[in-house]
Amino acid sequence: MIGLGCTIGTGLFLGSAISVKLAGPAVILSFAAGALIALSVMWALAEMAVEQPAAGSFGLYAEMYLHPWAGFAVRYTYWLCLVMIVGSEVVAAAIYCGFWFPHAPAWIWIAGFSMALVLVNTLSIEDFGSIEYWLAMIKVVTIVVFLTLGSMLLFGVAFPRVGLGNFTAHGGFSPNGLRGVGLGVVMAIFSYLGLEIVGVTAGEAADPKTAVPRALRRTLGCLALFYLGGLAIVVGLVPWTEIGLGQSPFVLVFERVGIPAASHIMNFVVLSAALSSALCNLYFTARMLFSLSRSGFAPTLLGKLSKKGMPVAAVLTSSIGMAVALVLSQLFQETAFVFLIGVAFFGGPFIWLMTLATHIAFRLHVSRQDHPIARIAPLGIWSSVFGIVALLAVLASTWWIPDFRRAVPAGTAWLAFVTVCYFIWRKLGSPKSAAGAAPDG
Repeated sequence: MIGLGCTIGTGLFLGSAISVKLAGPAVILSFAAGALIALSVMWALAEMAVEQPAAGSFGLYAEMYLHPWAGFAVRYTYWLCLVMIVGSEVVAAAIYCGFWFPHAPAWIWIAGFSMALVLVNTLSIEDFGSIEYWLAMIKVVTIVVFLTLGSMLLFGVAFPRVGLGNFTAHGGFSPNGLRGVGLGVVMAIFSYLGLEIVGVTAGEAADPKTAVPRALRRTLGCLALFYLGGLAIVVGLVPWTEIGLGQSPFVLVFERVGIPAASHIMNFVVLSAALSSALCNLYFTARMLFSLSRSGFAPTLLGKLSKKGMPVAAVLTSSIGMAVALVLSQLFQETAFVFLIGVAFFGGPFIWLMTLATHIAFRLHVSRQDHPIARIAPLGIWSSVFGIVALLAVLASTWWIPDFRRAVPAGTAWLAFVTVCYFIWRKLGSPKSAAGAAPDG
């Protein structure tokens, strides 16, 4: 439940509005295409997790099968990406609170939620797990209820029938053509970021050969039901031209159809979803930094645990994204959310690209040794080749989306910085292997 909770957050509940503006009702096709790309990554991770069950995950695999630099770059890039995503999630939480308190400044909510998230991540692991479990449960159960009520509204079961007219009104099903559908895939990829955690945590189970395929099937079911079904309900009930970033499209649905108090309930749910995802991602960023420290790639202080077994120093350092969000909420009140996800976006495709490249290297390695493996990817390395080509196309397409245009230049500069840091660190002292020191990344 916790792994699933990390994958369902502001990318679906708020960021999907960006894809709707680009693709119209054909956003369903955008997210379906994004799901195919995500599937290639899941296949790759699943094969490696079954063969090499370890908590080191994709950072460890990149180090083992590509190069130590790859493991270093993957871990730090994933850390930065999640740090910025946590910042975007507290901004989204502030937007949701604006639904009830439109005159309250966003910085109050951002500061308050940030302190609460840091506090929970410094409690015991049992307290953290309980809080995150119930937050994740709220949004999963509510999405199922949303899909049920939305379907009843569309087809007139116990409610006045809305019908399917919104799918083709206002310029047709795909008002911006294939170009709009293709550009909509960018936000779909951002929304799916976090699925890799599901594949990795399944690989840490007692019986990964059984757990990994089961987690894969469950994840695919969630992709189809939650993302595609949820967006189909949204664009079916509300004209796509009226959807924007001022509030969650999911809240707008119930606000427009007039079900008493339903919009307030849904707003509470999307707020809890943002906080759940932020809480979970802050947890993983802190563990990533902890892993880097224990591997010799970060200061020793970040690898220390509190008496309760929590990496407090790593949590505080990983909270930088929320501090950035607080500043941006003052400088760019209307665009802080989009700015943060634009900066964070490069990290997702880069991590997936490196995972797919690692899978190809992994397959070539086991074939040279003539070692039998669980073959989960139906096309072998060609599944990963497809994913690499598709992700490169997604990165290239960000140039035509103004809010994401900064992603590739910023990401390139970041990789250059990380590379310099890696060689400096290697020169100062040879880091130890991450194989036994990377609990979560």
